[in-house]
Amino acid sequence: MIESDHLLEAQPWNKGRLIGQKRPLKSRDVWTIRTRLDLEGNKRDLALFNLAIDSKLRACDLVAIRVSDIQAADRVRERASVIQKKTRLPVQFELTEPTRLSLACWLHVRRCQSAIYLFPSRLDSSKHLSTRQYARLVHDWIAPTGLNSTSYGTHSMRRTKVAQIYRKTGNLRAVQLLLGHTKLETTVRYLGIDVEDALTLSEQLEI
Repeated sequence: MIESDHLLEAQPWNKGRLIGQKRPLKSRDVWTIRTRLDLEGNKRDLALFNLAIDSKLRACDLVAIRVSDIQAADRVRERASVIQKKTRLPVQFELTEPTRLSLACWLHVRRCQSAIYLFPSRLDSSKHLSTRQYARLVHDWIAPTGLNSTSYGTHSMRRTKVAQIYRKTGNLRAVQLLLGHTKLETTVRYLGIDVEDALTLSEQLEI
């Protein structure tokens, strides 16, 4: 019995699991998902998807967003700020026009000006959507695109916009601020930056 327990404990924790950072979506993937959700008339998922891309928030912070965080005087804000659960520090994010429109449509459907959470649980309206439910939704968004859904997850939503920003500008400090990281080293690890990335950016600069 002791031997069998030992063998069980010795089994690698990552056996059968895909290890590594989840990939960010490309622009064409974002528009594919957006278009499909819009054509389906899925106002909640479209609003959640757009907000996930714009806010760049961790799953635990995204699902807990309150109506008051993104709305003022019955209008969706152009910028918003929330306190991160992990760091207890505020982080700001922009709400682009497509996101504001989808959020306004969702709020109209929900008639939830007085509700607490922007995305309440369908099982208990006094609670918000769970991170597990959100993860399932991300899978449902990715699968129809033909992408390998196991390579993507909730962190793909968080990484999508900052990956494009870094690719176009190489501005790590801006990405750090947008992600709400306290250390630049964390941002470097999060983006998966290596020597090849640095050389590519350097090659694009002529002096």
